[in-house]
Amino acid sequence: MKQQRPGVLLTRRLFPEVLQRLSAHFEVRDNPDDAVWTPAELIERLQGQWGVLATQGERIDATVLAACPQLRVVANMAVGFNNLDLEALARHGVQASNTPDVLTESTADFGMALLLATARRISEGEHYLRAGRWHKWSADLLLGAEVHHSTLGILGMGRIGQAIARRAAHGFAMQVLYHNRNPLDAATERACAARYVSKAELLRQADHLLLVLPYTSANHHTIAAAELAQMKPSATLVNLARGGIVDERALAHALRSGQLAAAGLDVFEGEPQVRPELLELPNVVLTPHIASSTRGTRLGMALLAADNLIAYHQRGQLLTPVKHPAA
Repeated sequence: MKQQRPGVLLTRRLFPEVLQRLSAHFEVRDNPDDAVWTPAELIERLQGQWGVLATQGERIDATVLAACPQLRVVANMAVGFNNLDLEALARHGVQASNTPDVLTESTADFGMALLLATARRISEGEHYLRAGRWHKWSADLLLGAEVHHSTLGILGMGRIGQAIARRAAHGFAMQVLYHNRNPLDAATERACAARYVSKAELLRQADHLLLVLPYTSANHHTIAAAELAQMKPSATLVNLARGGIVDERALAHALRSGQLAAAGLDVFEGEPQVRPELLELPNVVLTPHIASSTRGTRLGMALLAADNLIAYHQRGQLLTPVKHPAA
C-alpha cells in the first residue's frame, strides 16, 4: 500500500517552479487565486497539513498552532519573521525557517533607489509633470538634496545594511555612519567604509537616515517624535525594514511641519493600508513593499523556503532555521 505523502499548504500564489519542486515530495495545496485569508480561513486550510510555506502576511501564533496540531514546520518566505510567534512555535515543537541572503543585493539596490527618489524628489517631480504644471525650466524648480558626498546613517547593520553601505561609500562617496546592537568587526567595517556611532549621534549627523533593522517588540516605534526632533530639518528618512519601527503619525507631522525634509517608505505599520496623512503629503515617496521584488529574487526566496520543507522532511534538518529564543 502506497504511503500517503505529507501535506504542505502554500498560503499565497507562487511560481510554477515552486509548485513543481514541492509536488515531487508532498501533497500540495496552493492558493491560485492569491486570496488573503483571515486567521480563521488560514486555520481551516491548515487542517491536516504537515508543513506550510508562509509569507510575512500570515501570522502563525499560539491560536493557529493550537488549532493545527499536525503542523510540524513553517517555511517563512521572508528574512524577517515577526509574523511568527517563536515562543509558541517552540512550545508546540514546530520548526521554522526563513530566507536570508537571497534578497540582500536586490533589496540594497532598491534601498539606494528609494533614497535617490526621496532626496531628489523624483516622485514629486513626476506628479508635477503629469499634472501639467511644468511650463518652463527654472533654476529653483524642485530643488532636492545632495546624495553624493553626503552623510548616510544606517540603523541596523546586518547583511542588507552592509550591502547598502558598500554602494553608498564606493558608488556615491558618502560618509557612512551606522548604529547596531553590536559594532561590526574591524574588517567588515573597512569593507563597508562605515563607522559605528551612538544612535543619538547617528540621528544628529545623518543627511539621510536609512532603516534596515529587524522588527521586534523592543524596536517598536524606535523612530518616533523624540528621534525625529533630533534629526536635521534638511534630512531624509527611508524605511526598508518594517512599518512598526516608525511612528507614522509622528513622521507625518514632521514632514508636514518642515521638521523633516522628506521620507521614502516601502513598509507600513498597517499594510496594505497606509495612513491617510502620508498619502496626502507630497514629500514622501510610497512603494508597496517591493524592495525584494525582482523575479529572480522572489523566485529564489520561494525555492529556498520549499527546499527547507524538503530538507526537513528528508533529513530532519532545516537549511536556514530561525533560532528560537528558547534554543
